[in-house]
Amino acid sequence: MIGPDPQLIYPMKDYDKLVFLKPFVKTSNIIVGDYTYFDDRRYGPEHFEEYNVLYNYDLLRVKLIIGKFCALAAETKFIMTGNHKLDAISTYPFPIFQCGWESVYQVADLPVRGDIVVGNDVWFGYDSLVMPGVKIGHGAIIGTRAVVVKDVPPYAVVAGNPGKMVKMRFDEKTIQRLLHISWWDWEIEKINRHLSLICHLDVDALEKV
Repeated sequence: MIGPDPQLIYPMKDYDKLVFLKPFVKTSNIIVGDYTYFDDRRYGPEHFEEYNVLYNYDLLRVKLIIGKFCALAAETKFIMTGNHKLDAISTYPFPIFQCGWESVYQVADLPVRGDIVVGNDVWFGYDSLVMPGVKIGHGAIIGTRAVVVKDVPPYAVVAGNPGKMVKMRFDEKTIQRLLHISWWDWEIEKINRHLSLICHLDVDALEKV
């Protein structure tokens, strides 16, 4: 058992609608772990950085960080910035048009909510949307068309608009054990040796490897 090369852009033979994102993305503030994939059978994955990472204007202040072994379904989107001025009568962004309006206030001084950080082994359902500054824990599931507006704990299942935690995948003790195991940080050779355990529910056996 070897598994696919994580440096391949198209890891599935004769199928170009799924890509490993780490070798695929070029934008400096998008950081992706090994084996995380994006699958867009309708439009194709070529425009991920343009169509799925939205309002990515402030490359120096905001990052999108996605862990390893994550699965992104088609239409998964991340909103990076795009803040408007809230402490004024109008929210209209006059300065971006310049022509004298740029002197009203500095767009660069508008607050940002921070990085979007996604843990490892997170599954994003079709057309899910993640808002700026959100942190998503390891092993979480983001349901189809969920709008994630606040942080998601590890191994939580989130659904709806606005996204709400509908259940936990495991009890708290099991979650802590899984976080301690952190199988995604193993060398790939070790993952390959114990893949049958990772793909089943015997936590006791997994802890012993």
